[in-house]
Amino acid sequence: MNQLTTFALDALVKSAIVAFALTTGFAYTTLLERRFIALIQQRIGPNRTGPQGVFQPAADAVKLIFKEDIIPTGADKPVFSIAPAITAVPALIVLAVVPLGGEVNLFGYKTVLGIADINVGLLYIMAVTSIAVYGITLAGWASNNKYAMIGGLRSTAQMLSYEIAMGLSMLAPVMLVGSMSITQIVDAQASTWLIFTPTGFIAAVIFIITMFAETNRAPFDLPEAEQELTAGYFTEYSGMRFGAFFMAEYIKMIAVSAIAASLFLGGYHLFGVENLLNGWVAPIILLGKIFVFLLLYIWVRATLPRMRYDRLMGFGWKVLLPISLANACVTAVLVAFNWIPAIASK
Repeated sequence: MNQLTTFALDALVKSAIVAFALTTGFAYTTLLERRFIALIQQRIGPNRTGPQGVFQPAADAVKLIFKEDIIPTGADKPVFSIAPAITAVPALIVLAVVPLGGEVNLFGYKTVLGIADINVGLLYIMAVTSIAVYGITLAGWASNNKYAMIGGLRSTAQMLSYEIAMGLSMLAPVMLVGSMSITQIVDAQASTWLIFTPTGFIAAVIFIITMFAETNRAPFDLPEAEQELTAGYFTEYSGMRFGAFFMAEYIKMIAVSAIAASLFLGGYHLFGVENLLNGWVAPIILLGKIFVFLLLYIWVRATLPRMRYDRLMGFGWKVLLPISLANACVTAVLVAFNWIPAIASK
């Protein structure tokens, strides 16, 4: 077997494992959300289907599969059918450049726990995450429903306003480390996490806020506001097409949490603990950090009310954008005059 074939097979196997982990993780993130919110609200939550309700996601999947799939008469059928896939696919492929661990030995075969390491990994992430909004917008337009259309337009406007602030917040790790490779950014945080640097902390806070808006999660879930839009962009969807939108939402939550952990919390690094068991502890460390972010997602949803739409847009353009731009400028000055932490020399 030549080197090219080995590399392709290695990447294919890793891609299949990551895709399986994301789809399984999506199912049980829904269970985690229902149980955690039940705990916050002093309820019981799902506990009937399987021990402690662990088969509830499987039951929900079966229900969606057998629900009638309806396409409205006035809908644009090809676009209506493909829109959920346009939303779900980017969520599945965005983690291709995020390192899950270092080099490990698997029965004598050495491999790196990650699919790809490209020197413009952050550009890849920003490009892929931008595609998802097309699926939501097209779903709203193709439904031939005014509420769905407004939801799709809201999602587009929200994505534009918050993605600029998110992109500027990503500049801090790039400038402090001197690379756009996610692997190099993670490796530079082996001893010092970027969130513990002044400009890195501000960038992390902005990124965390914007990742709620990017994934359409409360309190930024205006594209699917029940009070004024019935259900928003997916009003006319049913069955597995309806489920695909929520699969994309929860997978994006996992993916963005992994990106946030990699940019600001050292990724799979935990002060040397990641080297235990010949490096196999590293993915568990990253999974633990993702779990913390998921709990934060759920906690915020159970705590904060939905924002008014004009305030949502004003917060993005008038607050987050100026702060993120100022933070990027300050970081650039610190880098230019070499007034930066030792992490930049990695």
